[in-house]
Amino acid sequence: MTSTIDAELDGLAEEFDVLGDWESQLHYAIDLGRNLEPLSDPERSEANKVRGCASQVWLVTEDGGEGRLVFRGDSDAPMVRGLIAILLRLYSGRTKAEISAFDVKAALKRLGLDSMLSAQRSNGLASMVERIRRDAAAPATA
Repeated sequence: MTSTIDAELDGLAEEFDVLGDWESQLHYAIDLGRNLEPLSDPERSEANKVRGCASQVWLVTEDGGEGRLVFRGDSDAPMVRGLIAILLRLYSGRTKAEISAFDVKAALKRLGLDSMLSAQRSNGLASMVERIRRDAAAPATA
């Protein structure tokens, strides 16, 4: 059984708290991004591109069965890959209801990301979250 989205946030928050300062936390986020499985060239398509990001960002949404969505993502920027890894840890494998009910602004504030990201990175992160939420709100296709 997968943990709840709140339990995953608790785990992330503990990991970030142990690191202490924002610089260590940023390095940790970048390390998380290094562990992402890269997308294939065909998956790096215009259809999967996330608009509103300064960096190149792609997000693939798949049916995970049992009403759950699985997300995979990639970016050409190491810090953005880290942000994607955090979002995937929170959102991937969740139901549409869990995704739409999750208060991501409170989560980012709890992790301290709201204060450590530039305005441009924050806008890009918001675009990624918007895309995840939009995909979760879309009707299921057969």
